[in-house]
Amino acid sequence: MRGSRGRVLIYGGTGGIGQATARALRRRGYALHLAARDAGRLEGVAAELSETTTSAGDVADPDFLLRATREAGADLVGLVYAVGTINLRPLARLTRDDAEADFRLNALGAFSAVQAAADALRVGAGEASAGVVLFSTVAARQGFPAHASVAMAKGAVEGLALSLAAELSPRIRVNVVAPSLTRTPLAAAITANATLAQGIAGMHALQRLGEPDDIGRLAAFLVSDEAAWITGQIIGADGGRSTLRTKG
Repeated sequence: MRGSRGRVLIYGGTGGIGQATARALRRRGYALHLAARDAGRLEGVAAELSETTTSAGDVADPDFLLRATREAGADLVGLVYAVGTINLRPLARLTRDDAEADFRLNALGAFSAVQAAADALRVGAGEASAGVVLFSTVAARQGFPAHASVAMAKGAVEGLALSLAAELSPRIRVNVVAPSLTRTPLAAAITANATLAQGIAGMHALQRLGEPDDIGRLAAFLVSDEAAWITGQIIGADGGRSTLRTKG
């Protein structure tokens, strides 16, 4: 399989959703450039995929974002910012530092990643449109207790995406995937408790938690030219939780 459709830069490329998105994009014929903090894990993930290069660093460092964009190469046609936090605490236990850390990683990180790559995406896409995918959460639109910090940060991501979709059109499309609870390493503290996980699964119309591939396939579609007329959308991949109530 050749990466003739261009290369996609994935931040958080060693995470559950980042890896699932990478696999889905390779199946569609895209080459990949994975970026994350842990160089060893990056190389391990890249070794399982062909046509994959890597950059190791911290997304909080603007120089790293510029370097990762440069190292991705001249054929950059997509960007996925699959970096996030799950910091679930009641308001009384949240600190300002908690909220600022969540906001910096989720919202400012997404802003900076797109800003660093925008010119390269315009060039790489040629006459077509490049695809950018950011991530929110079902909790940004559904009010859940103990979600104030992450919902605030991800709500900012949604506003950012709509603004960027308008400003960067028609050369760059920007969309958001908003999952519900998904079985990833980031969510392991929740999903490892079988009773808790089963109870949360039962709150979804489809009666299960999300799997990384559920999210990765959607993200890959939105990056691809098959979604060439889709931009400025916030799409729930949430088992129906944001819109459906099947009990009571």
